[in-house]
Amino acid sequence: MLNFLVKRLFGLLPTLAIVAVLVFLFVHLLPGDPARLAAGPEADDATVALVRTDLGLDRPLPAQFANFFVKIAHGDFGTSTRSKRPVSTEIGERFMPTLLLTLVSMVWATAFGMAIGIASAVWRNRWPDRLGMTIAVSGISFPAFALGMLLMEIFSVKLGWLPVVPDGTWKSYVLPSLTLGAAVAAVMARFTRASFVEVLNEDYVRTARAKGVHEPLVVLKHCLRNAMIPVVTMMGLQFGFLLGGSIVVEAVFNWPGLGRLLVDAVTMRDYPVIQAIVLLFSLEFILINLTVDVLYAVINPTIRFK
Repeated sequence: MLNFLVKRLFGLLPTLAIVAVLVFLFVHLLPGDPARLAAGPEADDATVALVRTDLGLDRPLPAQFANFFVKIAHGDFGTSTRSKRPVSTEIGERFMPTLLLTLVSMVWATAFGMAIGIASAVWRNRWPDRLGMTIAVSGISFPAFALGMLLMEIFSVKLGWLPVVPDGTWKSYVLPSLTLGAAVAAVMARFTRASFVEVLNEDYVRTARAKGVHEPLVVLKHCLRNAMIPVVTMMGLQFGFLLGGSIVVEAVFNWPGLGRLLVDAVTMRDYPVIQAIVLLFSLEFILINLTVDVLYAVINPTIRFK
């Protein structure tokens, strides 16, 4: 297991290098002049030229990339052209709100989605299955921004139960987490149902039932562990999507997270911030996949890494 982890960690480096190249090229293809935006709307051409030189944007593209690559290798993501603060400081202030929102959303979405999926599989083609899958399809079909505005209109504006903007209390997490996790809960429900239906038809499940084992014990002891491997894969992917896909939700609820920071950075052509956030999201996906591989061995000890 240790050798596997070491190999996977070293395997991160080429992947991150490729991502860094793609991010750098993508950001520099965005329309607009970051030097003029940083200098201000009333700056003359001489001032813009000085700002462009200060940012290193007057150098050839390969030289800019080499400088960018060397800096990120040392953990230096540069300075924000918008706020004039270190990018690491900007991200550090916004990372925890996004992470906490993602964790809250993932916990309730996984628990709720798996419960619906298991119930739908056990009572397949009956009313719990139809009701659960109807809820799942509705969760997938409803756009996040529309759901967020609807929940805000009902529970914040009309009923006044929850705050419209984040106020630092636990109530601030209710509406954003419901909005962010709705689609994940729906996906988890459908995926769990499909996995459980397949496991319920296995010979060892029929044998357990023939021996008189109670149905709840059959589901929890014999089915759950064997059905969890594909579900864990989906959980890892959905967690990564939540981290990177909270942009719309953060914009709707004015959440002070990475998604909102990325939107502001794209609007202002803040290259250093855009590059750092996209690289961070890419690293998160890679680490999540590594964690999922390790969880495979915990759930099913018969799996061996070579």
